[in-house]
Amino acid sequence: MKNVLAMVLAGGKGSRLEPLTRDRAKPAVPFGGQYRIIDFTLSNCLNSGLRQILVLTQYKAASLDRHINLGWRFLNRELDEFIDILPPQQRIDEQWYQGTADAVYQNIYSIEKSRPEDVLILSGDHIYKMDYSELIREHKLSGADVTIACIPASLEEGRQFGVVQVDDRRRIVNFQEKPANPQPLPDDPNRCLASMGIYVFKAEFLFDELCRDATHSDSAHDFGKNIIPSIIDTHLVRAYPFHDKNTGDSLYWRDVGTIDAYYEANMDLVAVDPELNLYDKSWPIRTYQPLMPPPKFVFSQADADDPRVGQAWDSIICSGSIISGGRVLRSILSTDVRVNSWAEVEDSILFDGVDVGRHAKIRRAIIDKGISVPEGMEIGYDLEADRARGFTITESGIVAIGKLTGLGDLVDTNRADAVA
Repeated sequence: MKNVLAMVLAGGKGSRLEPLTRDRAKPAVPFGGQYRIIDFTLSNCLNSGLRQILVLTQYKAASLDRHINLGWRFLNRELDEFIDILPPQQRIDEQWYQGTADAVYQNIYSIEKSRPEDVLILSGDHIYKMDYSELIREHKLSGADVTIACIPASLEEGRQFGVVQVDDRRRIVNFQEKPANPQPLPDDPNRCLASMGIYVFKAEFLFDELCRDATHSDSAHDFGKNIIPSIIDTHLVRAYPFHDKNTGDSLYWRDVGTIDAYYEANMDLVAVDPELNLYDKSWPIRTYQPLMPPPKFVFSQADADDPRVGQAWDSIICSGSIISGGRVLRSILSTDVRVNSWAEVEDSILFDGVDVGRHAKIRRAIIDKGISVPEGMEIGYDLEADRARGFTITESGIVAIGKLTGLGDLVDTNRADAVA
């Protein structure tokens, strides 16, 4: 994929994912035990043959910067291959990024240095597998000024995305950003065609449109709100149907924009046949792998008066974790987690370094990095008690515990200089 520059927009706050985004941007939130959300977009780029990638950061970017520097610095600069991080540089204006289009506009200098023919614009906070080379190839063959990747979505989901209407040649004839009443598909009254926030632009055309939009003081400087609606009547803007590289039965693309959606997407991974296949060697998902020993399960005192057996069922247990006489069921444990004797963890997600004390019980919870759960404590069994402790409780009853809770009955073992 020569002469194509990929730009990953990774500055989102992810406010609906609080408290998990209290200390990190949404693309840096852990997923599936050992990954970060942004790993899926970056892996798609590499698997698609893209080797020139700019990652645009903004909100609480230290954790994301650290992750990319540790795990994604293997491309060869001498061959003009790179993954570069670009924080807001205020080259053009003394403001932070005002919208998705403004984020790209403020980095026009960096884009021009690469002299691309086409620019691929991606979001760094979605979970999916996609071969971008197929999208780019069709974009070039069609002669389109812009090509937008699209996916069928329910009408309710369509309210959160851009919704498009196309003609029989897949030319986009209407585009509405987050409409209250999405226009359904002609052959399916219950679904609409949603933009995935993936755009391929002819580079020169992109420069012209960004410069034009920058002169409009009343613009939100956003691709979905301003750029795309303003060009569909005058330029060739085409839709590209999402071709899933995942091996599941249905199209897999997740926004994981809320705690409940994030929890459900993670819990799917421990199923016997999960929708998202992380074990497909033909489309590997890369990430930073810390130097950790293998996971370990200790104590097998099943016949004792008070049985103590380290065991896990239907779970993902990552490197460095020790199940020391505890019980884990349908859960995801990240690296360096310890579940001590007679403790129970069920239907839960534990981030790096969580320590579960003896006889503690955790159910339907997400616990952030470095938290030490005291001996005998129960989480997820009495939601009112959890709410009184200051924990976040979702509509479906998931308990989310962020770092540095400040509560005396739950200890955060992270030092002030701990990473996110």
